[in-house]
Amino acid sequence: MSSFHLGLISDTHGLLRAEALTALQGCQAIIHAGDVGDPAILDQLKAIAPVMAIRGNVDSDPWARTLPATEVVRIENILIYVLHNLSQLDLNPRVAGFHIVVSGHSHKPDSSWYEGVLYINPGSAGPRRFSLPVTVARLNLSKTPWQPDFLHLLPPAPG
Repeated sequence: MSSFHLGLISDTHGLLRAEALTALQGCQAIIHAGDVGDPAILDQLKAIAPVMAIRGNVDSDPWARTLPATEVVRIENILIYVLHNLSQLDLNPRVAGFHIVVSGHSHKPDSSWYEGVLYINPGSAGPRRFSLPVTVARLNLSKTPWQPDFLHLLPPAPG
């Protein structure tokens, strides 16, 4: 696979910052892991790359009914499972053949390996919540072992 950059964004809650659009430039695909908040956000992301998006717990307006609760994304031979709230994972990703699980909801950027599967939460790209960072992530699928880059969109919260 030639260089393939996957953009990961979640929890925009109706706010898509210019910094997020800049951070995702050059990605060949984007996954939005829920709590979109406004369908215009998906349109703006689609101007950068194809977008796969799921519904989060705040996506309750009629437009959001078109978004699935979970999504399976295949990029070449890499299988990615996307859901909003990791605590609602109802399958064993390794047994099901997934390589990566992408989730949102917690607003905390994180990545970890478990049983050979990479779990990634890109954090929240929308309004700042408490003192949590405002982030998106990029993942170069061509470079193994996979290691997401978390991009901070705002300086750290004071305090």
